[in-house]
Amino acid sequence: MNMTTKVDVLLGLQWGDEGKGKVVDVLTPRYDVIARFQGGPNAGHTLEFEGQKYVLRSIPSGIFQGGKINIIGNGVVLAPDLFMAEAKELEKSGHDLRKRLHISKKAHLIMPTHRLLDAAIEAAKGKNKVGTTGKGIGPTYTDKISRNGLRVGDILDNFEEKYAAHKARHIAMLKSLNYTDYDIAEIEKNWMEGIEYMRQFAIVDSEHEVNNLLRDGKTVLCEGAQGTMLDVDFGSYPFVTSSNTICAGACTGLGIGPNRIGHVYGIMKAYCTRVGAGPFPTELFDETGKLIRDLGHEYGAVTGRERRCGWIDLVALKYAIMVNGVTELIMMKSDVLDGFDTIKACIAYKQNGQRIDYFPYNIEEGIEPIYQELPGWKTDMTKMTAEEQFPKEFCQYVKFLEEQLETPIAIISVGPDREQTIVRNL
Repeated sequence: MNMTTKVDVLLGLQWGDEGKGKVVDVLTPRYDVIARFQGGPNAGHTLEFEGQKYVLRSIPSGIFQGGKINIIGNGVVLAPDLFMAEAKELEKSGHDLRKRLHISKKAHLIMPTHRLLDAAIEAAKGKNKVGTTGKGIGPTYTDKISRNGLRVGDILDNFEEKYAAHKARHIAMLKSLNYTDYDIAEIEKNWMEGIEYMRQFAIVDSEHEVNNLLRDGKTVLCEGAQGTMLDVDFGSYPFVTSSNTICAGACTGLGIGPNRIGHVYGIMKAYCTRVGAGPFPTELFDETGKLIRDLGHEYGAVTGRERRCGWIDLVALKYAIMVNGVTELIMMKSDVLDGFDTIKACIAYKQNGQRIDYFPYNIEEGIEPIYQELPGWKTDMTKMTAEEQFPKEFCQYVKFLEEQLETPIAIISVGPDREQTIVRNL
């Protein structure tokens, strides 16, 4: 086996929405294969180039680079109807997916009844809602873990019978939750069309495919969805997603041995955002928070929900860098802070009167951020194309972050377009 070929991993270090889609698209020319390893259609990766805007939900972001193999791994949960809509939209824009998109047989299917269960379970929680996107992702992963899942490979053999058995089980569960006012006939019809559409793609044993590609010396980039602080084990539980968003998720979500992991690219924003419920130590409730939201267009790519905004949290970032083994950082949306006189960075927390510089078990209450203030750069950076053009104060901010986080910042983004990306040291 060619042991020199490694897979590189690209993932978010905050609460998702860090701008992974754009970076994958910048990095993909370096790779032969792009593979998604977890998550579902709740995560939207927005890419903008040549005046066009695309939102990818389940399809890997390497799809725009001609000739690359794109793999939807076993760790992903897939909704056939949403997948079909997304793929057809891309086909309309001239991207032929059938030749270069492969789907793992072991990826789990999100059924129409999973969406109903999502709504029913969230409604039953009353005040303690997690704030799911209602796409059925949680119930699909629950079925997977309880060994009741329906997988992509099942569509190749006796599918109707398997589907009917799973649906009947879900309907009984909905009844027990007193959730009976629904009609899924239309959704189901569309969903079955999606199943037929999926049959046109290469449905593969992705763990064999990825490892064979590595054996042949091909380079692979693994793409995560959401962010580290939403990881089901290491995030702000229970306000998390249902999968492992960290680097280890690339091993389980694609069938790769840990010794094959090479570079781990951690993406962060120059500030911090969060969607939906859950703790957020550096959240700003004032005009500054509102201004960051407006300047950064902080609204969900899939849901349109307003994102909560705050200053960068270095305590949480150090934790994310540690659990992922991050080798290089990528900083997005630096330009959003162009107009501020002062920039703040959270360097520690105060909890029960004590200063702590590590990420604790519970951040739900009694956490107060301790900030360090840095001078703003008061310069429009969106037209800048090289590091030499950066204002002195911004260079100081970058140096400060690198020292605090003990990790180099390899790429800096100064706008949404593919061109507005400055590669420093890759």
